[in-house]
Parts: sequence; C-alpha cells; structure tokens
Amino acid sequence: MDSHVRTRRDFLKTAGVCAAGATLAGCVEDGPRYATPLTQVYLPPKPNILWITCEDISPYLGCYGDPLAITPNLDRLAGRSILYTNAYATAPVCSPSRSCIITGVYATSLGTQHLRSEIAIPRRIEPFPKLLRAAGYYCSNNYKEDYNFKDPTIWDDSSRTAHWRNRAAGQPFFSVFNIMATHQSQINGPDEQFEAKYGSKLKAEERHDPRKMILPPYYPDTPMVRTMWARYYDLITYMDKQAGEILDQIETDAVAESTIVFFYSDHGMGLPRFKRTLYDSGLRVPLLVRVPARYQHLAAFAPGGRVDQLVSFVDFAPTVLSLAGVSVPPHMQGRPFLGNASSPGEYIVGAASRVDEAYEMSRCVRDKRFKYIRNFLPHLPYVQPSDYCDQAEIMQELRSVAASGGLAGMEKLFWEPARPAEELYDTMTDPHEVRNLAGSPEHQGTLDQMRTRLRDWMLDTKDTGLLPEAEMHIRAAGATPYETARDPAKYPLSSILGGAELVGADANLLPAMVESLAEADSAVRYWAVVYFASLGAEAAPAADALKKALEDPSPDVRFAAADVLCRLGPCDEALPVLAAGLLDLREPVVLHAARTVQRLGGRAGPLVGQMRLAREKCKNLDGSYRNDNYAMFIDWALKHAIESCRQ
Repeated sequence: MDSHVRTRRDFLKTAGVCAAGATLAGCVEDGPRYATPLTQVYLPPKPNILWITCEDISPYLGCYGDPLAITPNLDRLAGRSILYTNAYATAPVCSPSRSCIITGVYATSLGTQHLRSEIAIPRRIEPFPKLLRAAGYYCSNNYKEDYNFKDPTIWDDSSRTAHWRNRAAGQPFFSVFNIMATHQSQINGPDEQFEAKYGSKLKAEERHDPRKMILPPYYPDTPMVRTMWARYYDLITYMDKQAGEILDQIETDAVAESTIVFFYSDHGMGLPRFKRTLYDSGLRVPLLVRVPARYQHLAAFAPGGRVDQLVSFVDFAPTVLSLAGVSVPPHMQGRPFLGNASSPGEYIVGAASRVDEAYEMSRCVRDKRFKYIRNFLPHLPYVQPSDYCDQAEIMQELRSVAASGGLAGMEKLFWEPARPAEELYDTMTDPHEVRNLAGSPEHQGTLDQMRTRLRDWMLDTKDTGLLPEAEMHIRAAGATPYETARDPAKYPLSSILGGAELVGADANLLPAMVESLAEADSAVRYWAVVYFASLGAEAAPAADALKKALEDPSPDVRFAAADVLCRLGPCDEALPVLAAGLLDLREPVVLHAARTVQRLGGRAGPLVGQMRLAREKCKNLDGSYRNDNYAMFIDWALKHAIESCRQ
C-alpha cells in the first residue's frame, strides 16, 4: 500500500473520537477515549451524493502533482478528499465507459462496447439510479447520458436544468453534473474562436504558455502541438472554475456536510495516443472522493490522503449503492471501495472496441505495476482513418509530420502500419508505455500470468467482443447480447476465444487454421480469417480456402476473407461480395462492408456506384442522418472510400 495512505483508523487515533454528531476538527487528545456502545452510536440520515464529472482528461491537475495545472478549486477539494492514484476507466471512450458506470456491468458483457450503438439490455439489469430512487433518493442528471442503450426511467430529471434543488424537502439526492468544456472537440478551431469561447474568460495568469508545455516523449515538438497542449490546459482551468461553482452551491445550500462528493473524468485526454487507446494515457483518470465528517464511518481512508488502491469504473455503481445503504445486485461485476467496502482487486481490465467507423478489438489487464495488452486485430494500425478524429488540427499536424518522415525513435511507434499481437509494459520504470517487454525472456513469467488473468476475465464476464459486431446482433435477435452470451449453445465462448488467441501466431499454424475455416461456429471461422490477415503476404497458401470463405453464411467471415484476398492479389472475386454487403438491410452488416471497402482504397473503384447508393440510404429526405450511429458511420466510411477511388 502507498506509504502516504492513512487509514480511517489512523485518522481517528490522531483526531480522537468525538461525541456523536460533533465534527472531528473539534476533538482534542486529552486522555484515553473509549468506544461508544453500538446501541448509542448516532447514525446520520442517508448521505447525499454528488458526482462532478468532466470529459476527456487524464490526471493533469495540481493535486496530482502536475506543475503546469492551474486547478485551485479541485486542489482544495483534494485537500478534503481521498485522492485515488490508480483509478481507471473500463474503456478509453465515453459511451462504453458510461454504460459500465451506470449499470455496474462491463460493456463487453452487455454488448455495449462499441462507440455509439443502441443495444437492448435485460430488464433485470437496472441502472443503479433506479435502485436509489426506489430507496427514496431524488436522482438528477445534468445532462449527458450516452449509455449505448435507451431507458427514459433512469432519472427523476435528466436535462440541462436538472438539479438537486428540485427535490422534495428533506429528500436525499444523487446528482450528476457533466462538464463538457474539456471534450476533445473544444481545442479545435481558429484562435479567435477559442479566445471568444474560453480564453477571454480566463485571467492572464490563468493562461498557459505553449513554450512551457511538457510534451510526452511520443509527440513531436512542433508549434502546433504546443499550442494544442496549451489550449487543453486552459480548458482544464476553465473546467476547474465550473467545478468550483458547483462546489459553492452545496455550501450555499448548506448541504456540504451531508453530501459525499466524487470528481472524476470519463476517460483519458482527448488527444491521439490518449483517448481510444488502452495505455494509461487513455484509461487512467483523476478520482477525488470527499466524505464529510459525519460519514467517516463509510470511508476506508482519512481525508487528504493519497491511495494507490486499484479502482475501476465497474466499481462505481456498487460503491454508491453501498454508501446509500442499498443492496448491491448480484449481477454487478465490480466491488464497493467505500461504504461496505470489499477487499481491493488485484488488477483492473480495459477494452477497446469499435469507435465510430474504425474497428478495434483489444483488451488489457493491469495490476499496480504491469500492463498487458492483447491486440486481436494486429494487422490494423494504431492510428486508423477516422472522419471525426481526422478533422482535428492536432491529428492533421501529427499525420503531416509522420508523412514527411519527421518522426524519430519512440515518436514513430504509434504510427506503424501494424502492431504487435501482445504488449507488456512495466509502468513503474516505463510510465509512458513505450518499451514493449512481451518478447523479453526475463518477463515471460509475468507475461504468462497476465495472459491467464485476461483469459479468465474474458471467460468469466462472457466477453461479447469475441463476436464480430454484426454477428453479435444476428445471434442476439429476439434476446439481448448479454443473455445470448450466457447460452453455450449460441456462444461457445471457450472455443471462440481459443481461435482468437491464435491471431498473430506465425505461419506454422497455417494448415490448422485452414481447417478452422470449416468449423461449425462462424465466430471460430471469423478468427481463422483474421489469423490470415495478421500473416500478411505469408497467407498466400491459404488463398483457395479463403475464396471458399467468400460464400460463408456469415457476412463478417465473407467480408474479412474479401479483405485478405484483395491484399494477396486481384479483387475480382472479392468485390461482388462487398457490393452485396453494401446493399444489405442490416446496418451493422453494411458498416463492416463499408469499412472494408474503405480500407481497399483505389482497388474498390468498381464499387463506387454501390457506395453512392449505400450513402443515400443513410440519410433522410432533408439530408439528415437516419441515426447518429450506424448510418452516420457508414456514410463517413464510404465518403472517404469514394475519395480514395477518385485519387
């Protein structure tokens, strides 16, 4: 345990034990004190609980030791809070993270792991504010939801005007305020726009000088990069002011001493190699929890301390229920770290899945020292084309520097055309996670241990990500992905995972993987095709078998085979398969076909007509998107695919 941690018991030893209802600040050590009999202990009413959340920041706050941060309000809060140094999101993007937070169930168990999709979840898995409401709490959310599922009954009020002040007199509250100022989108745009919206609202001494920025070692040092970093720090200062206003309101309303306050971010910084990645830069978040004196019996640690206990977003729901005295449902997969706290976990896990139109399938496990990442699609680059991200000035700058050959050393790692199947990092000696130890003989024991932990977690939690996305929807028809994954007849998970784990292995397995293309389960066949994709040109001996896979009943298998075959040689036989996919009635199927076509670039030229038809189907008569998930992402992928064909 962190040498700076003080337990609640140590705190009470130092402060003395006060009479019931008195504040600890009024205690004096004037002799022996004895425990009050249990029958006489004053039990305060249920605590109010306030969450102040913000978008897209890593722990770049003064209270975390950042020398550039100007965050006086949060620093003051930290002085009265438990500061967690090992708090992690379960996904490096918002909707999968929020889906886990609100349910206490991993997104990969629910099938909500892909950014922006609408998934059905079982009725018995109720978002935890509904359980609080049943226990008498007033629950308000101001105002972002973004859970990847719809449920209008979660909150008493979820709107821009939602506030604890709207509750009944004397009613305990759980209130969430989401601060949007630090979202990645806010650093973009011309200087005049940024100044008008944010810079002009900060004092001169609150601004950040681009020349003084401390850049991570994997970023090139250019004026544009420095400007973007300075803007981000300005946004954090602006966010700190907004957090301060909310903290002032609980003081004004005289509820501060009856309110437990959480501050955290939804995932890491909204910059390349931060958000969307499983490195600590994408998963590690600030977490402050202030527990007032009257509720210190609910806190495991004294205020003002730093705690290195591993905490995950999956722990948040059971923790709040525990603080409120509400039973934790057995389906929740985390453990309370306050209230009726469980023993701390030995590791946390994270999952990266599709973001917008960019497919991803990576998982990680981390203890207090080592991080293991398993990339199940290693043939894809870390930095994939993505319409939304590619519009950002900092991404354009980084792509320009990379294209000009201006990256050197560790700056180049994130821009390679493919990635290793396995990554292992010693975060104690390598906090930026740039020295991959997966091939190090002296770390094989650690690698094996972390592999086993990840495998066990994927099996225990029924990771639905082992089904390609369209296949997940197809198998879950009439049910939910969560329920489908718990039916061995529909989801033989161990066999599928066994096939996925072979992706990235060498060509010696090629004959066996050709045989896997005839397996009964389509997901096993899909991972066999991905294995061939990971081989690159060495997959050529499997070409005939892959041509047969173009007729596979599973669209995901067909499209993956078409992709591999086009990279091995002519696309003549593969393109008709993709053309049919573009006209499919099922949007997840169309998205996979569209993204495959985009990856083929100019080789997909004969399909431009079908691409245009598919784009038309994405929009309403007024030009708006039919929905802001699949339809929008299909259009983005095909827009760039057509542009590539024109070139």
